[in-house]
Amino acid sequence: MAALREGLGRARLVTLLGPGGAGKTRLSQETAEAAADAWPDGVWLAELAPVDDPDTVPEAVLTALGARETVLRGAGAEELRATDRTAADPLVRLTEHCAPRRMLLLLDNCEHVVGAAAALTDHLLTHCPQLAVLATSREPLGVPGEFVRPVEPLPDPMALRLLAERGAAARAGFRTDADEATAAACAEICRRLDGLPLAIELAAARLRMLNPRQIADRLDDRFRLLTNGSRTVLPRQQTLRAVVDWSWDLLDAAERAVLRRLSVFAGGCSLAAAEEVCALPAGPGGPAVDSLDVAALLGSLVDKSLVVAAPGEDGEMRYRLLETVGEYAVERLKEAGERDAAERHHLVHFRELARTTGPTMRGSGQRAAIAVIQREYENLRTAHRHAVAARDEHEALCLVLSLSWYWMLRDLRSDARQWAEAAASLGPDPFARPGVRAPSLPEQAIDRPPPWDDDQLAEARRGAALIQVASVDDAISQWSDAEGQKRLRIVADAYRPGQPQTCRMPGAFWMYAVMLTGDMDRTREALDETVRASRAHGYEWELASALQLRANFLAGHSGQADLARADADESLEIFTRHDDDWGRAEALASRGEANERTGHFPEALDDYAAAVDYARKIGARSQVALLRARYAGPLAELGRLPEAEAVLREVVEEDRPPSPESVAIARMHLAFVLGAQGRPAEAREQVDLISAHLTFGDVAVFDGFVYGVLSWLDNLEGGHASALGNALMALGCSREPLSAMIAPQMTSAHLTAIARALAGLAAEGATGPGAYADAARLLGLQAALLPPRHVPTTVERRNLAEAEEAARARLDEAAYTRAYEQGGSLTLDEATALAEAYRPTPPPT
Repeated sequence: MAALREGLGRARLVTLLGPGGAGKTRLSQETAEAAADAWPDGVWLAELAPVDDPDTVPEAVLTALGARETVLRGAGAEELRATDRTAADPLVRLTEHCAPRRMLLLLDNCEHVVGAAAALTDHLLTHCPQLAVLATSREPLGVPGEFVRPVEPLPDPMALRLLAERGAAARAGFRTDADEATAAACAEICRRLDGLPLAIELAAARLRMLNPRQIADRLDDRFRLLTNGSRTVLPRQQTLRAVVDWSWDLLDAAERAVLRRLSVFAGGCSLAAAEEVCALPAGPGGPAVDSLDVAALLGSLVDKSLVVAAPGEDGEMRYRLLETVGEYAVERLKEAGERDAAERHHLVHFRELARTTGPTMRGSGQRAAIAVIQREYENLRTAHRHAVAARDEHEALCLVLSLSWYWMLRDLRSDARQWAEAAASLGPDPFARPGVRAPSLPEQAIDRPPPWDDDQLAEARRGAALIQVASVDDAISQWSDAEGQKRLRIVADAYRPGQPQTCRMPGAFWMYAVMLTGDMDRTREALDETVRASRAHGYEWELASALQLRANFLAGHSGQADLARADADESLEIFTRHDDDWGRAEALASRGEANERTGHFPEALDDYAAAVDYARKIGARSQVALLRARYAGPLAELGRLPEAEAVLREVVEEDRPPSPESVAIARMHLAFVLGAQGRPAEAREQVDLISAHLTFGDVAVFDGFVYGVLSWLDNLEGGHASALGNALMALGCSREPLSAMIAPQMTSAHLTAIARALAGLAAEGATGPGAYADAARLLGLQAALLPPRHVPTTVERRNLAEAEEAARARLDEAAYTRAYEQGGSLTLDEATALAEAYRPTPPPT
């Protein structure tokens, strides 16, 4: 209100602009009352809503000035009543009255006679030098010197306060913060009603019969719900529909056509999108609208407060409908019979936006492309729903393939899976039968828009299925059973390594199927062939991606670390040349792991830190979390345990945590760091939190780590029986092919834990003295199974030293050496059976 009073001090015409129900009339009257002392000849209200003939506007204002009941503040009503109303033209008499006076005139509800109101205001301001006008309207008057003051919807706190006040009047004792559920429902009501005071007051009136949650759940049918307002207000303000009907009736046919077509957008739109979607030929429901006319019509709707215009993050204006106006426009679109056509235009526009923007997310345009897709994501969702509802397989698949890399970068696996499944449901399963080989296709399906030929469509179907393979939340669990492995083999066999489409997205996701089979030799062959083929086809970005993936695979095997570093360096050079932030982050991470596995910890820290910076630039939150967790590893190896703990706690305690998997990995690292600092109870808390947020017991690879941590903590605390059980569980998990491929050193680590547990049980008298020799045998096997040139971590070295010391406690050097050498020739099955014999028998139930 203070800003409005200041505006009246600077300009002689101030127009309060806003949609119906925004509270313009109330604000104008309260402002006029507060400023009345500045107008010695009074503040006068002229209500123009009842005026239906523009020619009678001057007479209506004159009548208002002469009627005592309309005066807000001031004197002179009797003088006006004495005026001979038949003596002259109303405009002349009105001018003669206002010219010598210092007064404020309120012109309320000008929108339906805006031309006449503008002409009258311009005339009076020209001939009455001490007169000021405060107008309310849904569009500007367009008079020179006009100061337009938008009346924005109420911000959340004020909207909630209004609902609380009106709700308490409707139902004694009502409070918006009565409990958590009530608070959430009230916030939803205010948000979905766009903070419009009239709509909120109508909702509050319904509290006599409904609770807030019931009201919120019924807002999809708001025009039936929000009726029966105050009987003392104008009829067009007594129901929500009447408010919007009033605005609709003031539009011409072309404005109505654009307004109703705008309802197909979600989250607003750009001018270019509006021009393409809202331009339709003439039909039963309305006139033709040329795309060149859309901008002017859109501007008119903005002026009439039916469309909200605001600059987007890129600086371009975006246009949106308030939710209430949008619901109304949807009804009108259906009535006009234009819904299918408008939705089709919307689908084609946003399919093309996705199809042309998706490829630019690889390279220097990455950040800009991410911003475009993020800004239009709700529209893209809506376009996909239109495609699926219309059972248009080509369009749905095109959207899925175009957005696959965006989902990868933003870690939106659930979206990827759901969209891909919906698109796949429109056609046959491309991997239903084994033995079907895909032909080599240098051209990608999305290189040109739908409709596609048979080969492109078949490849698009395979692409959608591959996206599903790569985007399952618990991917390892999903594909670890017999049925899952059968499916993976069919997918893996559908392509030959080195085919063009397996080098490029989304066909490159085929590599996930190969990896998830756990066949190390086949995975290495596929990676090598993908690198070779990318070079041969001249796919530079794809070559960098293949090199990075191979580096990541090799980095987990200490004997291959030098090759991993070479691949990572070449990948980093290419990604840097292409200015690709995601690629640089991944290449640096692979090099960091290779450095970490070979004991080059300072270099690994530098690599991980640089990778984090690049991942942050593109907003890849899960990637950042994983990289920071990995950064803590070299810190711990360098003895900087408090620093490592601080980094990991920041990751796990974020207000908006990234993916559950990245947090779980950070918690795993944190458990090791806490245990290494002599705080096993706190370490167990982290393991418990992992179990609470992941499907513990279903993912063999991850379960191997979890059981391994538990057995380590058990041994630290002297719980050797429990340590034995957990270590045997971990050993079983580590024998799965995929586990062995990802973490080949873990089998040795689990054997060390078992050896420590056996020696501990023997020392306690829980087993015979033979357990010492068996512990030595298991230590001999763990040494034989260690990957070549493996560099043990601090924890591994400590565990091994403690296990050796415990095993030697009752064995002389010759006995220990003899048992140790015997262990080197054991099989894993024999070692497992040996350890199982010491597992305590559970008591009868």
